[in-house]
Amino acid sequence: MKRAVYVCMWLGLVGAAPAAAQSGVKIAFINSRQILQQTPGYTAAESTFDREVKGYREEVQRLQRQLDSAIQAFDQQSIALSPAARQAKQKDLQSQQQRLGQRSEELQQKAQQREQELMAPIQARINAVIQGLRAEGNYAVIFDADAQGGTVVAADPALNITPKVLLRLRTPQ
Repeated sequence: MKRAVYVCMWLGLVGAAPAAAQSGVKIAFINSRQILQQTPGYTAAESTFDREVKGYREEVQRLQRQLDSAIQAFDQQSIALSPAARQAKQKDLQSQQQRLGQRSEELQQKAQQREQELMAPIQARINAVIQGLRAEGNYAVIFDADAQGGTVVAADPALNITPKVLLRLRTPQ
Protein backbone atom coordinates (compact mmCIF):
# COMPACT_ATOMS: atom_id res chain seq x y z
CA MET A 1 0.00 0.00 0.00
CA LYS A 2 3.00 2.25 0.30
CA ARG A 3 3.19 2.87 -3.38
CA ALA A 4 3.96 6.39 -4.38
CA VAL A 5 1.42 8.36 -6.36
CA TYR A 6 3.20 9.17 -9.58
CA VAL A 7 2.28 12.59 -10.86
CA CYS A 8 4.45 12.89 -13.93
CA MET A 9 7.33 11.27 -15.74
CA TRP A 10 10.71 12.37 -14.51
CA LEU A 11 12.45 14.94 -16.61
CA GLY A 12 16.12 15.62 -16.11
CA LEU A 13 16.12 18.34 -13.46
CA VAL A 14 19.73 19.11 -14.14
CA GLY A 15 19.00 20.27 -17.67
CA ALA A 16 15.43 21.45 -17.06
CA ALA A 17 15.98 23.70 -14.03
CA PRO A 18 18.23 26.33 -15.67
CA ALA A 19 16.02 26.45 -18.74
CA ALA A 20 12.92 26.73 -16.56
CA ALA A 21 14.41 29.60 -14.55
CA GLN A 22 15.36 31.51 -17.70
CA SER A 23 12.00 31.05 -19.44
CA GLY A 24 9.84 31.73 -16.39
CA VAL A 25 8.44 28.19 -16.36
CA LYS A 26 7.20 27.26 -12.89
CA ILE A 27 8.04 23.89 -11.40
CA ALA A 28 7.13 22.34 -8.07
CA PHE A 29 7.46 19.05 -6.27
CA ILE A 30 5.48 16.93 -3.86
CA ASN A 31 6.20 14.23 -1.34
CA SER A 32 3.72 11.61 -2.52
CA ARG A 33 4.31 9.20 0.36
CA GLN A 34 3.46 11.92 2.87
CA ILE A 35 0.39 12.94 0.88
CA LEU A 36 -0.86 9.38 0.55
CA GLN A 37 -0.37 8.57 4.23
CA GLN A 38 -2.18 11.73 5.33
CA THR A 39 -5.07 11.57 2.88
CA PRO A 40 -8.45 11.03 4.55
CA GLY A 41 -9.55 7.44 4.00
CA TYR A 42 -6.07 6.05 3.45
CA THR A 43 -5.66 4.61 6.95
CA ALA A 44 -9.01 2.84 6.74
CA ALA A 45 -8.21 1.47 3.27
CA GLU A 46 -4.80 0.28 4.43
CA SER A 47 -6.30 -1.37 7.50
CA THR A 48 -8.93 -3.14 5.39
CA PHE A 49 -6.30 -4.29 2.93
CA ASP A 50 -3.96 -5.54 5.67
CA ARG A 51 -6.79 -7.48 7.34
CA GLU A 52 -7.81 -9.13 4.08
CA VAL A 53 -4.24 -9.95 3.05
CA LYS A 54 -3.61 -11.47 6.47
CA GLY A 55 -6.29 -14.05 5.66
CA TYR A 56 -4.61 -14.80 2.33
CA ARG A 57 -1.22 -15.24 4.01
CA GLU A 58 -2.71 -17.55 6.63
CA GLU A 59 -4.26 -19.70 3.91
CA VAL A 60 -0.95 -19.99 2.04
CA GLN A 61 0.90 -20.78 5.28
CA ARG A 62 -1.66 -23.49 6.13
CA LEU A 63 -1.25 -25.03 2.67
CA GLN A 64 2.55 -24.83 3.00
CA ARG A 65 2.42 -26.59 6.39
CA GLN A 66 0.26 -29.36 4.87
CA LEU A 67 2.76 -29.80 2.05
CA ASP A 68 5.71 -29.78 4.44
CA SER A 69 3.97 -32.38 6.59
CA ALA A 70 3.26 -34.59 3.58
CA ILE A 71 6.89 -34.31 2.45
CA GLN A 72 8.13 -35.19 5.91
CA ALA A 73 5.81 -38.21 6.05
CA PHE A 74 7.00 -39.30 2.62
CA ASP A 75 10.64 -38.99 3.67
CA GLN A 76 9.97 -41.22 6.66
CA GLN A 77 7.98 -43.77 4.69
CA SER A 78 9.90 -43.78 1.42
CA ILE A 79 12.23 -46.62 2.45
CA ALA A 80 9.28 -48.92 3.10
CA LEU A 81 7.42 -48.02 -0.11
CA SER A 82 7.65 -49.99 -3.30
CA PRO A 83 9.15 -48.15 -6.29
CA ALA A 84 5.68 -47.77 -7.84
CA ALA A 85 4.17 -46.46 -4.59
CA ARG A 86 7.12 -44.12 -4.09
CA GLN A 87 6.70 -42.75 -7.60
CA ALA A 88 2.94 -42.29 -7.11
CA LYS A 89 3.52 -40.48 -3.82
CA GLN A 90 6.12 -38.22 -5.46
CA LYS A 91 3.63 -37.34 -8.20
CA ASP A 92 1.04 -36.57 -5.54
CA LEU A 93 3.49 -34.30 -3.72
CA GLN A 94 4.38 -32.51 -6.96
CA SER A 95 0.70 -32.02 -7.70
CA GLN A 96 0.14 -30.66 -4.20
CA GLN A 97 3.08 -28.29 -4.64
CA GLN A 98 1.67 -27.07 -7.97
CA ARG A 99 -1.74 -26.45 -6.35
CA LEU A 100 -0.01 -24.47 -3.60
CA GLY A 101 1.82 -22.37 -6.19
CA GLN A 102 -1.36 -21.76 -8.19
CA ARG A 103 -3.37 -20.82 -5.10
CA SER A 104 -0.60 -18.54 -3.90
CA GLU A 105 -0.56 -16.77 -7.26
CA GLU A 106 -4.38 -16.49 -7.29
CA LEU A 107 -4.35 -14.92 -3.83
CA GLN A 108 -1.56 -12.54 -4.82
CA GLN A 109 -3.57 -11.40 -7.86
CA LYS A 110 -6.67 -11.07 -5.70
CA ALA A 111 -4.70 -8.93 -3.23
CA GLN A 112 -3.40 -6.69 -6.02
CA GLN A 113 -6.91 -6.28 -7.40
CA ARG A 114 -8.29 -5.48 -3.96
CA GLU A 115 -5.53 -2.96 -3.32
CA GLN A 116 -6.41 -1.27 -6.61
CA GLU A 117 -10.11 -1.19 -5.66
CA LEU A 118 -9.34 0.38 -2.29
CA MET A 119 -6.74 2.85 -3.53
CA ALA A 120 -8.23 3.99 -6.85
CA PRO A 121 -10.65 6.54 -5.34
CA ILE A 122 -7.95 7.90 -3.03
CA GLN A 123 -5.41 8.18 -5.82
CA ALA A 124 -7.98 9.79 -8.12
CA ARG A 125 -8.74 12.43 -5.51
CA ILE A 126 -5.05 13.11 -4.90
CA ASN A 127 -4.38 13.41 -8.63
CA ALA A 128 -7.36 15.74 -9.07
CA VAL A 129 -6.09 18.01 -6.28
CA ILE A 130 -2.57 18.04 -7.70
CA GLN A 131 -3.85 18.77 -11.20
CA GLY A 132 -5.99 21.58 -9.80
CA LEU A 133 -3.02 23.10 -7.97
CA ARG A 134 -0.89 22.71 -11.08
CA ALA A 135 -3.42 24.63 -13.15
CA GLU A 136 -4.01 27.30 -10.48
CA GLY A 137 -0.32 27.83 -9.83
CA ASN A 138 0.48 27.72 -13.53
CA TYR A 139 3.13 25.04 -12.94
CA ALA A 140 4.57 23.45 -16.03
CA VAL A 141 5.71 20.36 -14.12
CA ILE A 142 5.20 18.91 -10.65
CA PHE A 143 7.79 16.34 -9.70
CA ASP A 144 7.37 13.57 -7.16
CA ALA A 145 10.36 13.68 -4.82
CA ASP A 146 9.48 10.14 -3.66
CA ALA A 147 9.44 8.54 -7.10
CA GLN A 148 11.52 5.40 -7.31
CA GLY A 149 14.60 5.85 -9.42
CA GLY A 150 14.20 9.61 -9.21
CA THR A 151 17.09 11.92 -9.81
CA VAL A 152 16.21 14.83 -7.55
CA VAL A 153 19.20 15.31 -5.28
CA ALA A 154 18.21 18.67 -3.81
CA ALA A 155 15.44 21.18 -4.36
CA ASP A 156 14.39 24.53 -3.00
CA PRO A 157 11.88 23.86 -0.19
CA ALA A 158 9.82 26.77 -1.49
CA LEU A 159 8.96 24.60 -4.50
CA ASN A 160 7.37 21.96 -2.25
CA ILE A 161 3.58 22.13 -2.62
CA THR A 162 2.90 19.07 -0.45
CA PRO A 163 1.34 21.19 2.33
CA LYS A 164 -1.03 22.80 -0.18
CA VAL A 165 -2.08 19.39 -1.49
CA LEU A 166 -2.69 18.13 2.05
CA LEU A 167 -4.75 21.20 2.93
CA ARG A 168 -6.96 20.68 -0.12
CA LEU A 169 -7.37 16.98 0.61
CA ARG A 170 -8.51 17.73 4.15
CA THR A 171 -11.03 20.31 2.96
CA PRO A 172 -14.49 18.77 2.45
CA GLN A 173 -15.52 18.69 -1.17
